[in-house]
Amino acid sequence: MRTTVGIIGAGPAGLLLARLLHRAGIESVVLEGRDRDYVEQRQRAGILEQGTVDVLRAAGAGERMDREGLRHDGIELRFGRRRHRVDFPALTGGRSVTVYAQTEVCKDLIALGLEEGGPLLFEAEALAVEGAESDRPRVTFRHQGREDVLECDYVVGCDGFWGVARRAFPAGVSRVFERSYPYAWLGILADVAPSHDELVYARHERGFALLSMRSPAVSRLYLQVPAGTDAGAWGDEAVWDELERRLETDDGWRLERGPVTQKSVTPMRSFVHEPMRHGRLFLAGDAAHIVPPTGAKGLNLAVGDVVTLARALAHERRTGSPELLDAYSATCLRRVWQAERFSYDMTTLLHPAPDATAFDARLQLARLERIASCQAAETDLAEAYTGFPLG
Repeated sequence: MRTTVGIIGAGPAGLLLARLLHRAGIESVVLEGRDRDYVEQRQRAGILEQGTVDVLRAAGAGERMDREGLRHDGIELRFGRRRHRVDFPALTGGRSVTVYAQTEVCKDLIALGLEEGGPLLFEAEALAVEGAESDRPRVTFRHQGREDVLECDYVVGCDGFWGVARRAFPAGVSRVFERSYPYAWLGILADVAPSHDELVYARHERGFALLSMRSPAVSRLYLQVPAGTDAGAWGDEAVWDELERRLETDDGWRLERGPVTQKSVTPMRSFVHEPMRHGRLFLAGDAAHIVPPTGAKGLNLAVGDVVTLARALAHERRTGSPELLDAYSATCLRRVWQAERFSYDMTTLLHPAPDATAFDARLQLARLERIASCQAAETDLAEAYTGFPLG
């Protein structure tokens, strides 16, 4: 097989890149190791920044998002049994976020890709990327029981943290920056209407809690738990009891309970691989960087990567200049590190560490009080949460 851009991975990064390239008249082939049902069902992020929403609309992938997604104009911070709302439009010049699950984004992009785009191969396992420094890089892959080769002008690894693309970078080229956290998130999906109409981030001495949602009838909630926790060790009622404790307020607010349909544990880590390009091989999304989920940045960072790359590839085709391609890694990493900083700040602001002292606890509360009482601090949070500029 031969194409212009070989894309490894049919998550939101790979699918959106294929869509943007198709609209720019650039051929691509997407290789995805899993089957379509798996891709369309895997639960991941659910918060879309303003820029991500705008990109999906411009790519012709926003119709169902606009119909079914939930626009949110703020979040609520809870600490000391008090509530403080951060008003996004008032602080950012009108920006907001939209609750629309990654699974739904993938469904929309898959449907468009199969109807209008280039080849999208499911159960096509990428085995290796070869020749990244040549003008004809290739991806060896296994599909329908046999090995094949995809020859490309460019290869883009959108294949996640465990994918093969990053392993094709020579050891002498790669630099890795990472941090692991001593806690994780125990998450549940529940068939019950959300108990609040916006996301609630709660700092409590027993640990962090998050009240989120997937739809007007489905709640998504999280608890801070020790790293390595087994989700099966928590009974449903124990989860609800703990959520109630950590989210309680002095004004009579109540948490509504319902049947738990899914339970899982999400580890917390920060990770950046530099550079994000080697020769004609590019990394995008989780293949290049991971953020703790507190800042709702993972999916949105992936969108920023592929928007930058699609723009650079279109520029190269139109003008013959590799200028934007050569700047890809540096351009993306500026945004990546700001998102890493914000996600780290949100995580350490709201999660008591296992070895936290009384001094540490007071500092967390002081930081929260600063946000609640200082418009400049509140604006910094709102601008970061709703999204850094793309590209």
